[in-house]
Amino acid sequence: MKQNSKTPNILVVGDLMIDEYLWGECDRISPEAPVQIVDIKNEELRLGGAGNVLSNLIEFGANCFVSTVLGDDKSGKDILAMLKKINVSTDNTIIENGRLSGKKTRIISRNQQIVRYDKESKENISKKSQELILKQISQNIEQYDIIILSDYAKGVLVDTLTKDIISLANRNNKKVIADPKGDDFSKYKHSFAITPNKKEASIALKINIDDKNLESAIKQFKTNFAISCPIITLSEKGISYYLDNFKRVSTKAKEVYDVTGAGDTIIAGIGFGLASGLDIDESIHFANYAAAVVVGKTGSATASIQEIEAYKSSIHKSNSDVHIKDIQEIIALKSSLLNNKKIIFTNGCFDILHLGHVKYLEKAKSFGDTLIVGLNSDNSVRRLKGESRPIKDEYDRAYILASLEVVDYVVLFDEDTPYNLIKAIKPDILVKGGDYQNKSIVGSDIAKEVRLVEFVDGKSTTTIINKILNR
Repeated sequence: MKQNSKTPNILVVGDLMIDEYLWGECDRISPEAPVQIVDIKNEELRLGGAGNVLSNLIEFGANCFVSTVLGDDKSGKDILAMLKKINVSTDNTIIENGRLSGKKTRIISRNQQIVRYDKESKENISKKSQELILKQISQNIEQYDIIILSDYAKGVLVDTLTKDIISLANRNNKKVIADPKGDDFSKYKHSFAITPNKKEASIALKINIDDKNLESAIKQFKTNFAISCPIITLSEKGISYYLDNFKRVSTKAKEVYDVTGAGDTIIAGIGFGLASGLDIDESIHFANYAAAVVVGKTGSATASIQEIEAYKSSIHKSNSDVHIKDIQEIIALKSSLLNNKKIIFTNGCFDILHLGHVKYLEKAKSFGDTLIVGLNSDNSVRRLKGESRPIKDEYDRAYILASLEVVDYVVLFDEDTPYNLIKAIKPDILVKGGDYQNKSIVGSDIAKEVRLVEFVDGKSTTTIINKILNR
């Protein structure tokens, strides 16, 4: 993702809650009533509602601020602790005595949600809390790159406060993006963007939106509510929006596992993209990929930049540049996306790619999950093989290697050996050719295991070059 070097500062205003997941096994029916008995094995708490928007933004790499109202109860204290854990300041979090902080509890067995029960307050926050929120935002608005309104209709974003925040933001040239709720979107008037799903948009416009009237429906939001860029999310059919003209982006999801929180990821992705210097088209595409990652997980989930880039490369393998990394990028991937993967490493010059190379790499990949190929730079090849080599320059060699389905990442190194690269990656398996039998292998003291793969007889770069020269 191309973005400004500056980390974006993003304010999220809205209803925070806890998503509680009780995971268990279900193999019997209660003798007391015809209901399933779930034997709980694991419990998990996640930030939900506007908190899930925050979690997504933090995962993307944003600096986040939150403005909300919580109750003086255990759930409220749990939310504050969870915010601190992800380094979101709680300075602008207001506590109202007697208010119930939102908590949604889901009981899940074999990845199937059995039941959900909620405990929350839905009444509007007090006038005093509204005034304090607006005052806090006014005092700090210069530091925000964008403001996201995450409305779950639980009483924080009441009409007057919502309108006042948007007005304040517009006076200070700050974009507001709102994830709306309810049947009247007038309180979001003059926002830069709104992101309802098709059902929510249908309720607000009091029409049944389908493919035939989608464009006219989205134009109504622009006309009726002065929204610069109204957006309607279409679940498995993608995202539609209207800035200067109507556009529709198809979904990027290969497999939908759980759509919980996908809307939070969409608004977080768009907000992060815009705050990072992307235009609206680029921001929506980024959000679309992020949502595709999230719906492949269970519950309210997030997607890291590394996961998004890996996902993009998995469905657009032809863009081989994304598989070519420098040593710092591969270290970052190793500590995040590849943390639980079995890493295989091999290296070579791969000057003229041939059948022997491909079969060798296919065999190497079969030993684990992720194959990283260390590639000698042009200078390194010249020192090893003489001034007449390589035949192809390092970028050509790297790109062709990266285009192979079995190769996950290619990393160039300039030294005579890949020892420093192996030391940085710490692969599970180091693969070398069968000609290294009974020889000292660079990096064998670092990798957990060394495996040798026999070459295909008669297949080598030297053989190809000699055949060309003898003609």
